[in-house]
Amino acid sequence: MLSANKLKLVAKEKGVTVEGLARSIVRGGLDLQDAIAALKNWQRGLMRPLPKTEDVQRLAETLAVEVAEISDWHSFYRYAPMAARKVRLVATLIRGRPVQEAMDLLKFTRKRAAPMVNQVLKAAVADADEHQADVDTLYVKEARVDEAGIRIGTKRWIPKDRGRAHPIRKKACHIHVTVSQE
Repeated sequence: MLSANKLKLVAKEKGVTVEGLARSIVRGGLDLQDAIAALKNWQRGLMRPLPKTEDVQRLAETLAVEVAEISDWHSFYRYAPMAARKVRLVATLIRGRPVQEAMDLLKFTRKRAAPMVNQVLKAAVADADEHQADVDTLYVKEARVDEAGIRIGTKRWIPKDRGRAHPIRKKACHIHVTVSQE
């Protein structure tokens, strides 16, 4: 996935304008004006329209850098069966650390959420490895946990004494991990 901050920094460093970059990604279905608008969105962090692999490769060629230098790799676990506040404790442990150190830390963390976060981290590293990134220099750029509401398929009420009913609130969360090269 294209990184907005890296794209801005490399473009500023190389002295390439938005129009120059937009000319390189013009293709069928994307004229110059649309390419300029898309590039401005990408530099702001809005991925609309979603950059295709060929767009990222053309941008890297125009900037004369490797694709890995302007990319981040993202992985997520949707509707993880655990409350978000419990997973956030583990996610804050690995944020900003090198990948190998984060994996070692998760291996010895005695929290139920640690294997879930480790699974997502491994998926992000595998995605980076597939795109020819240097795995030894990867670090955890972002580790975010969002609430997903009540778990799907759980009962809403549990019967209690004298005909009462108490709610069951089994929560779910979305775990997002982004890794980047240094």
